[in-house]
Amino acid sequence: MIFSCNFEEVQALREGARGVLEEPAGEGAVAAPPATRAVVESLVPQLTGDLAFLTLADQDAAERGVRVVVEHLRMVMDVQIVATHPAGEPAVAAYFDYAHALSVLHRLEAVGREMRALFEVLHGSPADPVDRHTFVFPD
Repeated sequence: MIFSCNFEEVQALREGARGVLEEPAGEGAVAAPPATRAVVESLVPQLTGDLAFLTLADQDAAERGVRVVVEHLRMVMDVQIVATHPAGEPAVAAYFDYAHALSVLHRLEAVGREMRALFEVLHGSPADPVDRHTFVFPD
């Protein structure tokens, strides 16, 4: 399944992923735990254009990674607003990164619901853990 992202969305996700991964591991209250960092690390190679998901597990991993990025970008936006001014250039830039990533997350959640529903229609029951990794959705 192909999931379209525009240039601004990809750039925002890459910036947010870089921010998450540049946080010192295990230091401070904002550092991402190792499992969270791993989800974002697995997302980064896909951030070159449109995303593609073969399985429900692929879609879920991408959604979890984007969710972490969105949370990070929201924190960055909040910090920039307080540190500068709501209309300050850094705050506005942070808002747009957050907004683009949030838009992607919203669409990814919808695609995940559609993929799960399609699987249930085809098989008559929700996907089990094995199905989530083995049932391939065509493009």
